[in-house]
Amino acid sequence: MEVLETGAARGPETLVVETDRGPVRGYADGPVFAWKGIPYAAAPTGERRFRSPVPPDAWSEVRDGAAFGAMAPQGHDNSVPLDPSMRIGEDCLTVNVWAPRPDGTPRPVMVWIHGGAYCLGSSAQPIYDGRLLVERGDVVLVTFNYRLGALGFLDLSSFSTAERTFESNLGLRDQIAALEWVRANIAVFGGDPEEVTLFGESSGGGAITTLMTVPRAEGLFHRAIAQSPPATSVYGAERAATVARRFLEILEVPVTRVADLAGMPAERLVQAGDVLVDEVPTRVPGTLAMAPVVDRDLVPHYPVAAFQKGRSHRIPLIIGSNRDEASIFKFMRSPLLPVSPDAVQRMFAGLAEDNPGLSPVRLAQIAAAYPGSTKPRGVLALSRDAAFRMPALWVADAHSRHSPTWVYRFDHSTPMLRAARVGAGHATELPYVFGNFGTLDPDPTFWLGGRKGAIEVSGRVQRRWLAFARYAVPAALDGSKHWAAYTEENRSTLLIDGRDRLVSDPDRDMRIAWGSEAMGFS
Repeated sequence: MEVLETGAARGPETLVVETDRGPVRGYADGPVFAWKGIPYAAAPTGERRFRSPVPPDAWSEVRDGAAFGAMAPQGHDNSVPLDPSMRIGEDCLTVNVWAPRPDGTPRPVMVWIHGGAYCLGSSAQPIYDGRLLVERGDVVLVTFNYRLGALGFLDLSSFSTAERTFESNLGLRDQIAALEWVRANIAVFGGDPEEVTLFGESSGGGAITTLMTVPRAEGLFHRAIAQSPPATSVYGAERAATVARRFLEILEVPVTRVADLAGMPAERLVQAGDVLVDEVPTRVPGTLAMAPVVDRDLVPHYPVAAFQKGRSHRIPLIIGSNRDEASIFKFMRSPLLPVSPDAVQRMFAGLAEDNPGLSPVRLAQIAAAYPGSTKPRGVLALSRDAAFRMPALWVADAHSRHSPTWVYRFDHSTPMLRAARVGAGHATELPYVFGNFGTLDPDPTFWLGGRKGAIEVSGRVQRRWLAFARYAVPAALDGSKHWAAYTEENRSTLLIDGRDRLVSDPDRDMRIAWGSEAMGFS
């Protein structure tokens, strides 16, 4: 059912569509309609806390889609700009849809997973507004919230009893539920459920590389774009159980009272999780407190190992990273990435301890590939490659053996970002993908100029991403540089900058030093 509502007296033009749970009203924003805050799962509260998502109750009255739903409970961190007026609450499992006026023609669907180290972020961040991308690409765009931090990526399953079950990978389960909602409902918004591109950045990209190896997710998306995915930041059950025990210690809750967590205020759980978010990577640099877990249930294998064994879904993939990923972590003084010589040395010590077969010679070869590896520039490069660049290449090498794969490196930066020594830092490609510049307050991006060049780069990025969503090939029909598919023989890599360049194996020395065997914490 579609009901068009018009009339100046009523304000903006609206459009009501009928989802499988009930009708929702969307609002026109230029030629695009937006429906916000649609529940895709019931509130995961009370006895549903720490359990898999379930469908929401149906409704009969038209639900208003003018405002975003609540953000997932999380701490406050200046590295992720969030509107302080936004509601925060556990009833956060909602989707947002931007679409041209449905006209009976099925359009490609793009589904975005936001980043934030699995503990921060929201689909309501202004940088993710979908209007411009939808208007330029004639696609349907979906964004959504999922559980974060202690409520989404803390694995308490080791404490399960006959009376109380704690499930693992709740944030991933939410993401799968959102994709199932897309499959069931996107047609009424004008989208084609058989042409879904899943794209995301940072932990959102890492979720994608994980979901590409999860049997339950197969068939829910048909192509993928993983931007700066920390693909090796997926841990084993033993490490997860250690973090979970520390979580109870922080809360001063004995294991015999673990069921009390179901009724504890969410704010208290978030505060304890925030302690872990700082404590874990400080103690063991290169690790995250909360991330996907190889539970042998939803996630049967370490994702990069699954890729290398040919177990990833047979779908086209774009994957890449940014030239200066680590700079922003140093700028923000964040512990999430090791950015000092001491932290990098301790990261390598931890890797050696976790990987008994890892020889000291190999570690020395890796360090030798970075001139000045004990100085700031070398440290940042080494940390960047350990967290982002090499995991992306390990995935690309393996996936390209059976499915079309394209690799990029985002090199573009504005004069101000270069002057601030941020350069093409982590997440700096996001405004280029969505076309939304100026969403920070204040936003220093163009303080020293560079707007015209940035908009040109953004146009090329958007055209490639949109072509991939429509045709499964990132061929921008605008005369820009041809982007050849990546193979282990050619290692064709698109360097995205003021002028795009296609380069064979641009990081050859680094790649050879790290080797083809994936390295990560277990």
